[in-house]
Amino acid sequence: MRTAVVILNWNTEDYLRAFLPGVIASCKGIADVVVADNASTDASRDVLREEFPSVKTILLDRNYGFTGGYNRALGQLDNYDYFVLLNSDIDVPQGWLEPLVDWMDKHPDCGICGPKLHGLLRRADGAGGNGAPEGYIRSDSFEYAGAAGGKLDRFGFPFCRGRVMGRVAEDRGQYDTPAEVLWITGACLMIRSLVWKELGGLDDRFFAHCEEIDLCWRAQLSGWKVCVVPQSTVWHLGGGTLPQNSPRKLYLNYRNNLLMLDNNLLHTYIAEGYTLAKAAKKSARMLGIRMLIDNLAKFAYICSGRADYAKAVSEAHRDYRKLRTDAPQRSYKGAAEIRGLSSSAMIISSFLHGKRVLDKDL
Repeated sequence: MRTAVVILNWNTEDYLRAFLPGVIASCKGIADVVVADNASTDASRDVLREEFPSVKTILLDRNYGFTGGYNRALGQLDNYDYFVLLNSDIDVPQGWLEPLVDWMDKHPDCGICGPKLHGLLRRADGAGGNGAPEGYIRSDSFEYAGAAGGKLDRFGFPFCRGRVMGRVAEDRGQYDTPAEVLWITGACLMIRSLVWKELGGLDDRFFAHCEEIDLCWRAQLSGWKVCVVPQSTVWHLGGGTLPQNSPRKLYLNYRNNLLMLDNNLLHTYIAEGYTLAKAAKKSARMLGIRMLIDNLAKFAYICSGRADYAKAVSEAHRDYRKLRTDAPQRSYKGAAEIRGLSSSAMIISSFLHGKRVLDKDL
């Protein structure tokens, strides 16, 4: 097989039972399915051994997070043209993988691509619906994690075509044309194996959250395109590891967003034609503005009685300062053209326009 679909699992035995059969069936004759287990403490490994004995497994000795888990798993896989990073809570239909492979085969300048993401909902009655496994139903609305491909606003906040902050749009076909974007969600991301190796995989410092945005941004800086291929759609449950309201998730998002900007802003400004000195000045200024915005959010959390959220922001800034000293030294050749950096301030726009912000061409 030329493609390996790799699911990184951590304590999601129920998702393996619900969604892995569909992945296996859809990949038959097209791709190898691999499950890498991040030292689960539930019955995941028993489920894999007893219920899915034909699936190749990679058993890691501890939980290395999303970044470390995938870096170690994909480092053990040779002779593949493409890797697909796939969450354990993704429901796939038949025919989801072929458009992604076909796109990569026909567009050798594309390093990373991905499908549209729709939301997957739980059913209270436990029945299956709309082609989904028992207990779930497929939605016609975009899903938070990736929607129809991601961008960054002028202050470095991620948003998606079809999702701004917590608001998601119904998929009416408005994003059914393949497009270049800044990032593809790590919930379902295809990458050329040579690009993965060229970039050194994911940045291990991130552990989880924003790491795929960093990877896609670095790919563009290296001259590769990042594309959404809407001829493929998958359904994502989301929140399987950390719920949206988790202070831990908030901490990772604030910390890693700064690491991501620190990794890429300087090189992006240089690619835009600025001198090193000017690029460094602009990068430092942008990071300062972003940290100021974060501190305003921290103040708002304090005023609303969410001391745990405010603490998460403080710890995120503290640990960002520690981790940035270990940033890998990277250099990029040539003048890359970075797609998906928006001049809009999406948070402000979201507050001003509410759900109408989704009516714009994102």
